[in-house]
Amino acid sequence: MKVVNLKQAILQAWKERWSDYQWAINMKRFFPRGATWDILNLAEALLEQAMIGPSPNPLILSYLKYAISSQFDDFSRDLCVQSLLEIMDMFCDRLSCHGKAEECISLCRALLSALNWLLRCAAFYAEKVKETLEQVAAEAQLKMCLERLEKMLGSTKNRALIHIAKLEEASSWSTVEQSLVKLGENLNNLSNSPLRSQADDCVSLIKSIPTMLSVHSEQLNKTGFPTVHAVVLLEGTMNLTGETQPLVEQLMMVKRMQRIPSPLFVLEIWKACFVGLIESPEGTEELKWTAFTFLKIPQVLVKLKKYPQGEKQDFTEDVNCAFKFLLKLTPLLDKADQRCNCDCTSLLLQECGKQGLLSEANMNKLIDKRTVDRNQAPCLKSAENANIQPNPRLILRAEPTVTNILKTMDADHSKSPEGLLGVLGHMLSGKSLDLLLAAAAATGKLKSFARKFIKLNEFTKHITSEDSSKPASVRALLFDISFLMLCHVAQTYGSEVILSESSPPGEVPFFETWMLTCMPEEGKILNPDHPCFRPDSTKVESLVALLNNSSEMKLVQMKWHEACLSISAAILEILNAWENGVLTFDSIQKITDNIKGKVCSMAVCAVAWLVAHVRMLGLDEREKSLQMIRQLATPLCSENTLQFYNERVVIMSSILEHMCADVLQQTATQIKFPSTGMDTIPYWNLLPPKKPIKEVLTSVFTKVLEKGWVDSHSIHVFDTLLHMGGVYWFCNNLVKELLKETRKEHTLRAVELLYAIFCLDMQQLTLTLLGHILPNLLTDSSKWHMLMDPPGKALAKLSVWCALSSYSSHNKGQASARQKKRHREDIEDYISLFPLDDTQPSKLMRLLSSNEEDANILSSPNRSMSSSLSASQLHIISMRDPLNRVLANLFLLISSILGAKTAGTHTQFVQWFMEECVDCLEQGSRSSILQFMPFTMVSELVKVSTMSSPKIVLAITDLSLPLGRRVAAKAIAAL
Repeated sequence: MKVVNLKQAILQAWKERWSDYQWAINMKRFFPRGATWDILNLAEALLEQAMIGPSPNPLILSYLKYAISSQFDDFSRDLCVQSLLEIMDMFCDRLSCHGKAEECISLCRALLSALNWLLRCAAFYAEKVKETLEQVAAEAQLKMCLERLEKMLGSTKNRALIHIAKLEEASSWSTVEQSLVKLGENLNNLSNSPLRSQADDCVSLIKSIPTMLSVHSEQLNKTGFPTVHAVVLLEGTMNLTGETQPLVEQLMMVKRMQRIPSPLFVLEIWKACFVGLIESPEGTEELKWTAFTFLKIPQVLVKLKKYPQGEKQDFTEDVNCAFKFLLKLTPLLDKADQRCNCDCTSLLLQECGKQGLLSEANMNKLIDKRTVDRNQAPCLKSAENANIQPNPRLILRAEPTVTNILKTMDADHSKSPEGLLGVLGHMLSGKSLDLLLAAAAATGKLKSFARKFIKLNEFTKHITSEDSSKPASVRALLFDISFLMLCHVAQTYGSEVILSESSPPGEVPFFETWMLTCMPEEGKILNPDHPCFRPDSTKVESLVALLNNSSEMKLVQMKWHEACLSISAAILEILNAWENGVLTFDSIQKITDNIKGKVCSMAVCAVAWLVAHVRMLGLDEREKSLQMIRQLATPLCSENTLQFYNERVVIMSSILEHMCADVLQQTATQIKFPSTGMDTIPYWNLLPPKKPIKEVLTSVFTKVLEKGWVDSHSIHVFDTLLHMGGVYWFCNNLVKELLKETRKEHTLRAVELLYAIFCLDMQQLTLTLLGHILPNLLTDSSKWHMLMDPPGKALAKLSVWCALSSYSSHNKGQASARQKKRHREDIEDYISLFPLDDTQPSKLMRLLSSNEEDANILSSPNRSMSSSLSASQLHIISMRDPLNRVLANLFLLISSILGAKTAGTHTQFVQWFMEECVDCLEQGSRSSILQFMPFTMVSELVKVSTMSSPKIVLAITDLSLPLGRRVAAKAIAAL
């Protein structure tokens, strides 16, 4: 049988496009089986024909592959195996394919088959080694197999192609895994240690293929992480009532993006807590911080513990290690102990022990170490504060009390409402209320606390008024105390805590209605002529008559919620009468005494309306209204008051002070509120007068950058500036500050701090940064010089961090209470970036439409491929969402920059942006921002020297999609 005939057979097969099994059948028909098979040099002939053109002929290669897999399962034929291994040497170290995507995928599959064949071959010879007679020959054959395996797997490119094949053909990969198990079992027969270690290396390389992307080294050259510090400070200062899960996810995101080792991560959280304890203003803020540190953060760590750690990591050991580091920061701990008047660290260690974050032995060692340090410190307990109960102990005691009070309030009190008064009276004394509220806020129980008080407030409507005065006074007190407590909660923790998720229509509780329509809050302007202040005129008239005529209010007759709604209109009548000389100052005094004499809540409702009214008056018209506020704020010095009057006045004064703060500042009026024992309003009136807000922003940012960390006062200044200047102004000016930095370490620190500052409203600031500021910088050539390294690289890092954070949290609706108050950007703002009708390509998309050749290469059978096609469209992600639009648009812009004929710093910026995306990528997170990247961008990216690595291609393409795998295979095979 001549070789020519074999060539003819191959050519005929190619012309008629025989499949591999047709080829096998026809070959057996053409060449009857016998010694001729070996003489024919079938493999060489096939290879020669396959390699004639500029790229290998995949069809003819498939015949060779078929021949290998069908013909050479008989590994006992050593010479045949050897010749095949020699064939592999010819192409294994320089595999490439510049053909179509399907051909590249075939190459991936072929590599996977070859790997499987080599593994089976190695397993066969490893088993043969134990036969004494065959040992030397088997070891030699095994050595040859392992050398080829090493050669094949030593190339990252080959491993990447196998990674794609694994996803393309899961069944073939499971065969590889079975072969690996068999090889592992047979390796025990090997006494030859070099062979054994070589085999182990190959096995570990194969096992590493599925996790090729997840190997990230941690930052070991840093000890301070200002982002973690600032995120914790921001949460403790502004969002004590927030749920723990969003905070946990945000901290984990920072830990991943900045690759922070676990012990240093936990240490940074504790450092921030201690700084917060030391610098928080006295009073409520101090209690909030104590609750945050001792109740909420241990819960956060319990949730962090549930996140998957590294293979050899144990979270309790990380916490132990963090505390060991913390104990070395003696000045910080001493200062906190001095402020809190107790051994904070030991209390915290005990709390962590209870939550299972520390073993008992480690906890006791750490407590002993701290006790020794404290004994060496200058006397921490001075004589004057020896009798003061420390806040941490009080907070830890308040937490179970909150649960008990919630249970008590759940009971049925309709028969004996007096029983509740004792509980409420106990809550009002001293700083009990603030302690209980802080403990409830930190443990997520504040909302249910508020719901109970709203129920109680509603319940007073239904208490029957009998002849005896006792139930009437109990009813008045229950209404008053619940009303005052709810006002206090709304002012201290935000009105969102009080609003119920869903009230049945027509059944909105009285307090909710009043709070939404009548209660002055920061940033809320009330209209004093609003219908809510104008209830039924007959009720108003009777109330005015009652206030004016009675020497004392008749409790039995009063419907308190009606009186509170009518009081605003009644005050207007009384003010008009006073202005027109119908009433004298003495009459006014009698009326105000009546208003505040029994229930303080009427005075609160009256002042709420007066505050709105004063804003509308001219300078010369305000006197009488302000005088009336002054009258209502002064407590009554009479014996004939209801129970707990003094305690109620303390809360009332605090509420009124908060309500009047803005209006008093605007009218330059001073009203002396009685010394309440409560703190003055913290973090209020922060901006210096007569200084432009841009100067304030730059000076605060410069100060923060010099210090290297954000303090809670600065956080509040930034928040005020964000409210005042708006999102674009705030973001744009801070980015300008970043781009001014020229030293590498300064720019990195600035990014860490800016990311934390952006956490004030991450969603909106990200939309502005990616949707307006970056496109402006990238498309305006006069600004390209600003994107030089290091500030340009730093801005790329900041952009990726913000994009990842916003994208991971925006589907979960995690905007916090203070962010919801701010204007939400509307989808309409982003229509210019991306048309709402998804079938219409935008101008940018049309500019980017790809050439036909690429379109054919990458098209999937049922859809034409345009340069804008990305994984997000195949996953059918809604483009009505502003963030999705902005990301899709940004990646289109990046794609056009990469494909442009001119390069510059903006091209370099795009490269840094993509590198950072890959760096921050979490293994397996296919729903990341990279899914918005057009598929055609992959081939552009690999042309950039630093991006032309197989791992990067795997990282940036969505391998869960068949089209994604084809794009990746094509890009990698061409490297």
